[in-house]
Amino acid sequence: MHRDAPKLPSVSASPSAEIEEGSSVTLTCSSDANPAANYTWYKRNGNADLSSVSERPLIVFSSIQSSDSGQYYCSAENLLGSRRSESIFIDVTYPPKLPSLSVSPSAEIEEGSSVTLTCSSDANPAANYTWYKRNGNQKLPPLTKEPKLFFSSFQSSDSGQYFCTAENLMGSRRSESISIDVKYAPKLPSVSVSPSTGIKESSSVTLTCSSDANPAANYTWYKENEDSPKASGQIFTITDFRAEHSGSYSCGAQNKLGRSNSTLTLIVVAGSSTMIVNIIGTTLGVLMLIPVFLLSLWTRKKKALRSTTEAPEPEEIELDSDPEYENDSHTAAQREDTEEQEDMV
Repeated sequence: MHRDAPKLPSVSASPSAEIEEGSSVTLTCSSDANPAANYTWYKRNGNADLSSVSERPLIVFSSIQSSDSGQYYCSAENLLGSRRSESIFIDVTYPPKLPSLSVSPSAEIEEGSSVTLTCSSDANPAANYTWYKRNGNQKLPPLTKEPKLFFSSFQSSDSGQYFCTAENLMGSRRSESISIDVKYAPKLPSVSVSPSTGIKESSSVTLTCSSDANPAANYTWYKENEDSPKASGQIFTITDFRAEHSGSYSCGAQNKLGRSNSTLTLIVVAGSSTMIVNIIGTTLGVLMLIPVFLLSLWTRKKKALRSTTEAPEPEEIELDSDPEYENDSHTAAQREDTEEQEDMV
């Protein structure tokens, strides 16, 4: 009987079609040899050396996994020699694994900086990616259908929770959420006063300052034309408000990234006690004016009485001469002269 070393081994996979993760797969190695060959299966791990995986002509995967993908070889050997087969590539298709997320820069993110979010998932065939931002318990419309989500200038409004989905023909998988917390300087503070209506003297007045900032802002209160701060903290209370407390107050909100200020003006109005003082002052003023008025009235009356009791100086009265009267007197004188002449005759 003719004895031969092993011929070139042939290898096959069953099923020969696309192999899906979890399916059953059998690899077969055969060679014409006499005496019969012994078989050994090897798997190449990247560019590394071969590693032995079986010393049987068959390798049976009852539930093949993505990690089983790769190049396989078999060798046939007898007393006369050995021969190694060509490689057979096992490509296991599978849906995306749980996507992993990363953010760059990985350190603290400041407002206005450039930020890149990256989504990656082990999948075969390669996955397609979609990015979302969570709004409360709802997710917003897709932000991008790329593995990277890029912000050229990250703003405070961009803070929130982000996640991605990875999908291929075999299925889809959603990532865990990643929270992006951007740091920014205080925005313009909002200042309020209580009571919000007129401030009465001796009342209690509370000023409140709030500003959107991350990290949270520290607050300091100042009064115009005064260098030293009046108080620190978000709330500033003046328990006994007086007229000298009136004026402009500014609230400064500050964190390590910056500072912002807002100003409001407080004006005291007359309270009940002040009003009583005003009423008393007005009454005293009126009472002091009454004697002056009576004295003025008496003086005027006295002058009037004096003018009525004093005798008036004689006045020359010129009577206009009446022409008719003058003619009558002249006529009477002529008559007397005539009568005297007749008596003398």
